Amino acid sequence: MKLKDVHVAVLVENLYQEMEIWVPVFRLQEEGAQVTFIGPKADAYKSKLGYPVQADLASRDAVGKRFDAVIVPGGYAPDLMRTDASLVQIVRDHCQNGAIVAAICHGTWMLASAGVLPGKRVTGATQIRDDIVHAGATFVDEPAVRDGNLITSRKPADLPQFCAAIVSALAEKHA
Repeated sequence: MKLKDVHVAVLVENLYQEMEIWVPVFRLQEEGAQVTFIGPKADAYKSKLGYPVQADLASRDAVGKRFDAVIVPGGYAPDLMRTDASLVQIVRDHCQNGAIVAAICHGTWMLASAGVLPGKRVTGATQIRDDIVHAGATFVDEPAVRDGNLITSRKPADLPQFCAAIVSALAEKHA
């Protein structure tokens, strides 16, 4: 279990893409990481298909807490997440403090809202390519892209590469 003492925050909101939360969560747990779900409130949130996830912490209570990584899933959830100032602050603070911040699909919108994309090479859903570029990043059409402490991915089909990049980056930092 190479990630035994690693703590990962996963941001949640309604209409998340199921695989983009659960595949990374299960993969990280397999490696021994502890996962905390953070939502706007400490409530249950439903995926696009109605599958629930329970937030362990409300975003306002999570501001100032330190995690080794923050994961932002896609689906329609990021469109809602980016309106929560505390969730945006969590992403910004962790990016600035050198934690691994990983976003997949529309999750890259949160990186744009946090103002952490200028000068970075990232990917995301092709539908938000213009938003990524207008936020100052270079869009790279690859399954998973790592630029410093940022890891981004395009879509559910890229989850193997996305998860491998997250596990590798965390193992590197905690060797």
